Amino acid sequence: MKVNNPKTHKTALYEKEGINQPESISKVSIENITKLRKKQPTAAELIEGILKSDKTALSRAITLIESTNPSHLEKANEVIAGCLPYANKSVRIGITGVPGVGKSTFIEAFGKYLTSGGRKVAVLAVDPSSSLSHGSILGDKTRMEELVKDENAYIRPSASGDTLGGVARKTREAIILCEACGFDTIIIETVGVGQSETAVHSMVDFFLLLKIAGAGDELQGIKRGIMEMADLIIINKADGDNIKKARLAKTEFNRALHLFPAKTSGWQPKVTTCSAVTKDGIDDVWNVMNDYFTLTKENHYFDTRRSEQNSHWLTETINEQLKNRFYNRPDIAQLLTENKKAVQNNEISPFAAAHILLEKYFNK
Repeated sequence: MKVNNPKTHKTALYEKEGINQPESISKVSIENITKLRKKQPTAAELIEGILKSDKTALSRAITLIESTNPSHLEKANEVIAGCLPYANKSVRIGITGVPGVGKSTFIEAFGKYLTSGGRKVAVLAVDPSSSLSHGSILGDKTRMEELVKDENAYIRPSASGDTLGGVARKTREAIILCEACGFDTIIIETVGVGQSETAVHSMVDFFLLLKIAGAGDELQGIKRGIMEMADLIIINKADGDNIKKARLAKTEFNRALHLFPAKTSGWQPKVTTCSAVTKDGIDDVWNVMNDYFTLTKENHYFDTRRSEQNSHWLTETINEQLKNRFYNRPDIAQLLTENKKAVQNNEISPFAAAHILLEKYFNK
């Protein structure tokens, strides 16, 4: 840098020699981070970390099983197989409700109540994915700001993607990993999709439906569908001026439940009110769940239901793997593009095009 000497320069404007600024980023730190990111843990290392209740290993393992990269499938299956003997030692609770009913707020209050009693809680929160951008906010950790700091709690948000039924594609496998990590209460918060939560119902022991009073839900409660799957209905936001409305809604839902046929579990669904803000009624919710678990374990429905769920997810996994392998084959992808154009131009029917694609897939 050229420096002007004030004694020899005629003007008052001159440059004074400065000090070279140190680099704002450490090269050593960059190298360490780069090496750490490049180093992928083996399946054995992930399993070892999970069994030691390492939340970082658990998060990395869930990321692995959620990957759509075909090269990750073998490693993911190895991790699941290694964790499976240590699973099935928890209670699984599914929580659903329409958007805005207060699912995240309720789960935080309920989760803090459980951890204060010595339980370890894992929350698998499913956020809806945009049908336009295919992105997802994954903001549940932000909403549950107290629970996320609890040492006995773990929150894992996942995008629903194109999966229907209110859950993410690999929620079932994530449950197994969380159980192996030592969590004895697994809570699955679903996408608020109304009356089609069949997928989450097939992977939990207890299904909880959140409702709010004064929003047309009383009429919806008489409808079949999701109401028939619920083991407990909670009228949330029962605080302030809303207490009277919540009690009235509770009475109406109780009447509606008596119109439904008896459950094979022998359990009569309950209705209760609570406030996730004031924490009123949270202990009643857990008491109802304990009554349910006691009943279903005594009449062996609990274990029978788990066995049926395993069979169901065997079929679901086969369907998913067939679908993934079909779309990931390069020759099928090229033929699919050609047939899509033909269908759009009315040159061939969708059914004939599908037949051509399937014949190509199964005959090679």
